[in-house]
Amino acid sequence: MSAIIVATNFSKTSNNAVLYAASLAQVLKIKLVFFNAFKLPLHASNTWLSSQSMEKLIEKDRDKLKKQALDVSEKFNIEVDFQCSYVDFEREIDTLMTSYNSRLLVIGMSEKSMEQNLLGNPTTTLISMKKFPVLAIPVKAQFKGIHKILFACDVMNDIPLRTLVKLRKIAVDLKAEVEVFYVEKKVNELQANKNTVENIEEGLENVTYLYKKVNSDAVINEIEKEIVKSKSDLLVMIPKKYGFWESITHKSKTRVMASGLDIPLLSIPIE
Repeated sequence: MSAIIVATNFSKTSNNAVLYAASLAQVLKIKLVFFNAFKLPLHASNTWLSSQSMEKLIEKDRDKLKKQALDVSEKFNIEVDFQCSYVDFEREIDTLMTSYNSRLLVIGMSEKSMEQNLLGNPTTTLISMKKFPVLAIPVKAQFKGIHKILFACDVMNDIPLRTLVKLRKIAVDLKAEVEVFYVEKKVNELQANKNTVENIEEGLENVTYLYKKVNSDAVINEIEKEIVKSKSDLLVMIPKKYGFWESITHKSKTRVMASGLDIPLLSIPIE
């Protein structure tokens, strides 16, 4: 990975994500790329604008992005680039990730609300749709190093080795310990799925890790409690893909966790 992409719209939430991403880029000694998808202000979109007026609005947005990038580069002593797009964010981000050879998108995470739990938000949409890791940063999260990673997983579902290798690389680069946290009702199911356990052990080779299991029906609550108990700096989850009919009756645990956390959530897609 040669760069971290951070999405910004100059809001309080995204500004905090920018600062977190800058700290992370500083630790990893890699480039940070700011990305802003320009949108017309509501009052402007409801009026007729000349091409000249439109260009002025776009240039103002670009200047704002450039200033933010230069300020962060100077403050953190890191290489910072910036890109402004005028097309759909979700489509453009794929091109950007490829052109910068990036394997990590950082984005701000909104606080929890009933509406987001039901309908999701831009962060949860990216997590469910994209094939690259997404690091969601809560508005209250501050970078103080990542020493303890909580990997909340379902060992009864196959976790491909290639996905675990991504987690291993992150843990090694950050010199972090990993706790494999497993919530299940049945006492002996961890031993039952030996293939997944073997993949975890191979995938996390050379990483200090431990297993912890809780028997409960309340998966989300147990993860939230373990974050506090273990004093984790980062939560890692692997979003499960549902088909159309399953998606009506199931709500992704990763999506639910992607709002209202106090620590960042790293979503690593299955490959």
